[in-house]
Amino acid sequence: QVQLLESGGGLVQAGDSLRLSCAASGRTFSRYAMGWFRQAPGKEREFVATVSWSGDNTYYADSVKGRFTISRDNAKNTVYLQMNSLKPEDTAVYFCATGRFSGTQFYASGYDYWGQGTQVTVSS
Repeated sequence: QVQLLESGGGLVQAGDSLRLSCAASGRTFSRYAMGWFRQAPGKEREFVATVSWSGDNTYYADSVKGRFTISRDNAKNTVYLQMNSLKPEDTAVYFCATGRFSGTQFYASGYDYWGQGTQVTVSS
């Protein structure tokens, strides 16, 4: 049974940083791409970032490019999202997901297992 457990969310002020973690189990983690998505109240879930199986390839949504960094540690079965210069519009529930394939995936359909999410709230 594949499980993804996010942690690291919280309430911060604009300009602060947070690091989200997602611990995976139940699958050969290093074979698959990983991604982060987010969903704000009243909005659809949106792509944030993705990393390939090796960690060599990463892609970001334009809204977070230059501020967020996705990385992974295959030895620890964990993917991270370092979020700097946070803005109130970054407020959302953040979800990690494991991809169906090894390469980076931009769409939710490219992922088959999802975590429960962690709340990030950025006050102005």
